[in-house]
Amino acid sequence: MPRKFFVGGNWKCNGTQASIKELCNSLNKGDSVESSPVEVVCAPPAIYAQYAREHLRKDFQIGLQNCWIGKGGAYTGEIAADMIKDMNFHWVILGHSERRHIPELHESDDTIAKKVEYAQSVGLKVIACIGETLEEREAGRTQEVNERQLAAIAGKVKDWNGIVIAYEPVWAIGTGKVATPEQAQEVHSFLRTWLRNNVSAQVAENTRIIYGGSVNGKNCAELAKQSDIDGFLVGGASLKPEFLDIVGSFRSSL
Repeated sequence: MPRKFFVGGNWKCNGTQASIKELCNSLNKGDSVESSPVEVVCAPPAIYAQYAREHLRKDFQIGLQNCWIGKGGAYTGEIAADMIKDMNFHWVILGHSERRHIPELHESDDTIAKKVEYAQSVGLKVIACIGETLEEREAGRTQEVNERQLAAIAGKVKDWNGIVIAYEPVWAIGTGKVATPEQAQEVHSFLRTWLRNNVSAQVAENTRIIYGGSVNGKNCAELAKQSDIDGFLVGGASLKPEFLDIVGSFRSSL
């Protein structure tokens, strides 16, 4: 059975009640995807998650952008995976490059892996992000870096049915640069081969590997045609009506 196309919208630290309501109204105008071979998850800032759910179409799910490393407690400002689950949200984004590389955050491979493990333990599904910087790519370390990050996550995964791997080259996030379809496919193919050799053939075949990095309405169709690209994790364009065009790019993969 073919892998179901997956489109995530990461709204990052953006929005007000007014702008989110306007965005939801815009996205609500698109054709229903309820019976289509595509799954859509939008991740607003945590404080607006319930508000977005109340205003966004029901065939688009709402997820969270991050969670704490373990059970709740004396961790001021953090959100525990248990809380996300208690509010009946089912997805969380973990390991995004901004969490890894912004100096004030600087999450390690080990921290991200532990977050994945705990989030799964309470029943959340995870969009797990990996990707190399421009310096690492130019040094010929693309495979090395992505293998290291994926291996850390894979070592903690209990249920691969609840994992989507998001390959996001750091040099393409928010820069306007985008990996060519061939560049993206090359890394996605490498990741799938790694899963086959280090986890199982079944996991490799079934796990969705999505691409993120300046995806927009103009480049999504060509990217979606690649055999190992199973969808997208979208940043800036997820805040615009063209997000509907990206969702619709699943047709290019059929």
